[in-house]
Amino acid sequence: MRSRPPLTLSVDLKPEPRLRGFLAPLALAALFTAVVAAIGGELTQLGSWYLALKKPWWQPPDYAFPIVWTTVFALSSIAMAFAWRDIPCAMRRGWMIAFFIATGLLNIAWSYLFFHLQRPDWALWEVGALWVAVLLTVVVPLRDSKTASLLFLPYLVWVSIASYLTWTVVQLNEPFG
Repeated sequence: MRSRPPLTLSVDLKPEPRLRGFLAPLALAALFTAVVAAIGGELTQLGSWYLALKKPWWQPPDYAFPIVWTTVFALSSIAMAFAWRDIPCAMRRGWMIAFFIATGLLNIAWSYLFFHLQRPDWALWEVGALWVAVLLTVVVPLRDSKTASLLFLPYLVWVSIASYLTWTVVQLNEPFG
């Protein structure tokens, strides 16, 4: 008579990343982006100085900017919630949060430099840092959450367009200061 191997039960004690939650991180990310949008919007005054700037023929109309930024910020809030839920490593989640906060602060800094200080030339240097921070928000979650990376991608596209637009405005209007 043959003996059967003993029946074993395997239990994986690692917590399921999806148990971390989604709604609380979504609410926090949305609150943060709303604050960033409010501050950035307050700094973005389309006064006579801005209206007098030479702008490229391909610049989107002024009414498109709040629509695009609202869409980009909404998608990035959702992306941040997916990243929080799906990245199992606490240290990488921490880096993700840091880059997300950095993009918001750099967005505010760009508006401050370009509109408040009326220094598109300084904003051009700053937008490089913003672009790198946004790139990192796309790359960091890629291994664990392709959804988060995909939702952050329009942010990178829009900041790329904004970077080129800033460069073009500087070229058409320098010197500043």
